[in-house]
Amino acid sequence: MHLARLALYLISPKSVQMRPGILISILAVALCANLQGAVTLPMRTVFRGQDRFEQLVARAKAENWKTLPIGERTAVVGQAMVGTPYRSFTLEIDNRVESPSVNFMGLDCWTFFETALAFARMLDEPETNWTPVQLLRYIETDRYRDAECTGEYLSRLHYLEDWLYDNNRRGLVADLTRSLGGVSVPHSAREMTNGWRHYRYLVHNRGLLRPLAEMEAQVSARPLYEISKRRVATIESRLRSGDIIGIVSRDGRNTPFRATSHVGLALRASDGTLHFMHASAPHNYGRVVIDTRLSNYLSRYSADTGILVARPLR
Repeated sequence: MHLARLALYLISPKSVQMRPGILISILAVALCANLQGAVTLPMRTVFRGQDRFEQLVARAKAENWKTLPIGERTAVVGQAMVGTPYRSFTLEIDNRVESPSVNFMGLDCWTFFETALAFARMLDEPETNWTPVQLLRYIETDRYRDAECTGEYLSRLHYLEDWLYDNNRRGLVADLTRSLGGVSVPHSAREMTNGWRHYRYLVHNRGLLRPLAEMEAQVSARPLYEISKRRVATIESRLRSGDIIGIVSRDGRNTPFRATSHVGLALRASDGTLHFMHASAPHNYGRVVIDTRLSNYLSRYSADTGILVARPLR
């Protein structure tokens, strides 16, 4: 990322107590040292929902979340965010500069699982490091190719299958899809070039379309493995709370190609049922929900053909 020009505000402890949100401004300089690069966007742009963050930190301490395995910990954080409103295009925060970001006020399917996972990873740090700065550092590790945001739009892992490839390669998650019976299916990553008008970075930077298409071609050239939705019920017992579940769908009505279309977390209920927890779009629930049994969820939409599975390792 580019060099930051962020001011450090000197304020008294009393003023911090009166205005908790100003803590974000104080942490801005520290952010530059903790992320791989530095941020040119204001912290009020890249971090939203300070009060909600502080509530989660308080619960994590009170309920000792840090003692849980990383997968269960991710699921617990996800449960704590149930009810958060759905908000589309939460990663499109600027016209030019790409930056790690968190928004606890609204989540889409990607930022839901990603924020839960990053928060869970943050809890491995000493409690004094449970801060917005540290959470953004873990977001950067997860969201960007080779764990580095360069400030450029294409340093972000835009496709779930690309995210899985990169995070699996770096040992952050294990791609379990093939070991659970997944088979290779024809697929095509082209949503962004086809729908570029929906992405503010692309609208304001048309020169990105050619390198974006090249990136999509690379993603499309790799195999995509899918566990058919007809088989999901038979492998649910092998899934764990906190497993990342990617939904694979038909890429159009009359085409054999597949594309990843949605993502959420597995959650094992007390009765043993494996539920799908996700940020559901406005035409459904419009918020983060614990939905029905995963295999039942897949039968709801005829276009959905199966799943991919990633298990957090660290």
